[in-house]
Formats: sequence, structure tokens, C-alpha cells
Amino acid sequence: MNIALLGYGRMGKTIEEIAENRGHKIVLKISDDIENHDLKDKNIDVAIDFSIPKAAFKNITTCFKNNIPVVSGTTGWLDQYEKARNICKDENSAFIYASNFSLGVNVFFQLNQKLAEMMQGLEDYKVDIEEIHHTKKLDAPSGTAITLAQQILEENSRLKGWQLDDADEDEIPIYAKRIEDVPGTHTVTYDSPVDKIEITHTAKSRQGFALGAVVAAEYLKDKSGIFTMKDVLADLFQN
Repeated sequence: MNIALLGYGRMGKTIEEIAENRGHKIVLKISDDIENHDLKDKNIDVAIDFSIPKAAFKNITTCFKNNIPVVSGTTGWLDQYEKARNICKDENSAFIYASNFSLGVNVFFQLNQKLAEMMQGLEDYKVDIEEIHHTKKLDAPSGTAITLAQQILEENSRLKGWQLDDADEDEIPIYAKRIEDVPGTHTVTYDSPVDKIEITHTAKSRQGFALGAVVAAEYLKDKSGIFTMKDVLADLFQN
């Protein structure tokens, strides 16, 4: 499979290593303006986007318009997400966006949703989310923490939203910490006067995020439509 990398920072380099180890070829690496590059002659099967937030929308939609499916893990641009989805559909292209491509995190997402469903009737438990990342991470809270919060909100009608740090009674507080060389740790806590329930995912390196992105690209090749990591996991479990 021929892959284009949109964004060639630390994550892009890790994706390159894993993709090549899995037998794929990196045919294009973009770290500047995508319009400086000719996409038509590269025979690109899938693009993997881990660019900066201000470049993500242009990168993704330019690929759609060149009939190139996109796997994107860039956070901080989601105010334009629905517009990107619509362009994908109009161009009959394919798209997977995930706040976190780690296969373990996506299992964690499913556990979080199931736990939120179980806890929604237990009013004595107060829920919060903590995320810890390396000091070079620009956005806070992380996209993964926001996804966790959104899943809880879907299951709990008493909660109206989330806030970074200071939250009202009907909101989920998200605490974001930045510590040198921490790839990513997320903890969801339900605390009551009598006990506490916690689920935690701890990343040991960027390898897990990169592997998941490559696996998602393998899934997306030759497809059209909008997909999620649930679709990717279902395919893996089926096989």
C-alpha cells in the first residue's frame, strides 16, 4: 500500500517506521503547505494526517478532492469536522477521524461507554477525568479526554457538559496535566462517599498510536464512506 504522510513530526516518523515494517511504502511526506505538492502522480492509496490543527482541514479535504482516503488523528480543528465529512461524501471518498488511534484506547473507549451506562442511575457517584501528556502537546484537554467525556454525557442525562478544571455540579471536570516525556495517561473516576471506581489507560510509547493509525489505513484502502475505529476494531475481532 502506498501511503502519504501529512505532517512529518515525531508521530509521522513513528508511523513511517511501522508502515514500512508492515510492508507499506511511504510515497509522500508533507510538512509544509499541501498545495505545494502534486498528489496526482504519486499513486497514493491512503493519506495519514497528523499535521498541526490549522493545516488539517486543507490537508484532509485536498486529499478527498484527489480521490485519496484519509485517516486523521489531528486534534484542535473539529469546528470544521462536519464540513470535512460533507466534502468527503460529495467526493465519494473515505475518512476515519479518531482522537486516539491506539487499539488499546479504543477498547478503553468501549469500556468507558459501558461503565457510563451502568453508572448513570447511581447519583452518589461524581465523575471526573484526568489526562496527562508530554509538555509538547499543544491542546488541552486532549481529544481523547473529550471523547471520554462525550461518551459519558451520551449515557447520563443529569450531566450537561464538561469543563477544563473548574466544573459545575452538572458538568464533568477534566484535569489536564503536562509532564515531560509522558506519552499519554487517561483516567475516568467515579467517586462516592463510600468507594471509588477508576478505569485507566496508560500509553507506554507512541508506537501504539502509530500502529493503530496504520491498521486504520489498511482498513480504509479501497473503501468509500465515513468510518470510525469501532469499525476497525470490529473488523479485527471478526478476523
